[in-house]
Amino acid sequence: MARRAKQLSETEVKNAKAKDGKQVTFFDGGGLFLLVSASGSKGWRFKYRFLGKDKLMSFGPYPEVSLLNARDLRAEAKKLIVRGIDPMQDRSDRREQKKAVLENTFKRVALEWHENQTHLAESTRKLNLRRLAKDIFPQIGNMPIVEIKPKQVLDKVLRPMERRGVGVLALRVKSITSQVFRYGVACGYVERDPTTDLLGALKKVERGHMAAITEPSKLGPLLRAIDDYDGYAVVKHALQLAPMLFVRPGELRAMKWSDLDFETSEWRYVVPKTKTDHIVPLPRQALDVLKSLHDLTGAGELVFPSIRTISKPISDNTLNAGLRRMGFTKEEVSAHGFRATARTLLEEILHEKVEYVEQQLAHCVKDPLGRAYNRTTHLEERRKMMQRWADYLDGLK
Repeated sequence: MARRAKQLSETEVKNAKAKDGKQVTFFDGGGLFLLVSASGSKGWRFKYRFLGKDKLMSFGPYPEVSLLNARDLRAEAKKLIVRGIDPMQDRSDRREQKKAVLENTFKRVALEWHENQTHLAESTRKLNLRRLAKDIFPQIGNMPIVEIKPKQVLDKVLRPMERRGVGVLALRVKSITSQVFRYGVACGYVERDPTTDLLGALKKVERGHMAAITEPSKLGPLLRAIDDYDGYAVVKHALQLAPMLFVRPGELRAMKWSDLDFETSEWRYVVPKTKTDHIVPLPRQALDVLKSLHDLTGAGELVFPSIRTISKPISDNTLNAGLRRMGFTKEEVSAHGFRATARTLLEEILHEKVEYVEQQLAHCVKDPLGRAYNRTTHLEERRKMMQRWADYLDGLK
């Protein structure tokens, strides 16, 4: 009968010491041994053979790693060897994975996601970044993305926003958070999007429409107030054009002199939201406003530069702030609401064809066969419609 290799006892390990100022080795069998250095420190080592090469692996110091712990580590290492896995390489790989987990915080992945959203309008990208910075990063930004649970998103990010009374914004923030997680799934940073488990967790919010005036009797006083506006002249001109051209406020703010053709009376640009070409026929009244403004800003690129710098347009809130300065509340009217005003009155009062109005709103309009109209379709009809609209607004004033 083969003799069983002698194993160490807890007492032997505890009392093990260096001899004559030299390190000493105490074997436990199966490749495991305790190494006592000349200074007296103790550490576990595991000697094994992998792919024809002798290797030595550290299991850590004693007493932090006990005898039983060391034996468990030896057993786990031998199981890996049987499976054709190098224990030391496996440990190195696990450390790298853990390091990657700690480095891939929600904030890091979110910023990477943001950089890849080049298909979005710049104003939308800036808005998303502000929401990340204000409502998401302070709460979960520094957490490893793989460790974030649904309840943490709910309790740390969304519930506080509900308590602040910004339920609609909370839904938007939830959507942004979800997009970051889905990007993380695609890139291998995380296994799944935990926000999918939050369905029904937030309070139902009634979404309101952008405030808009759709009654002619109320629109006239607003138009007169705009003509009497005594604030920043650039803002006044923008407000005069907003109801007349009824484009999205972001498109109006970004208007460039190079996109305007005074000979053909057209404004041509690419709609940021849809990345499609768009033509706005300019009625006589719009040309008068633009020619008046040219004396102020015509030397620069932007038609409506900010008061602080000519390299940037007036801000998102500038037009609404101008309306508030004139005494109109956010429940009465908004810059975006001029689109609803035109959509309603052009159809109901002027009886214009709906497809012409929708085309002019830069919505996707299809013909009876389901084909999208191109950018020049019905241009002459829309040109006449825009002039009738401008004349109608003059009549209301």
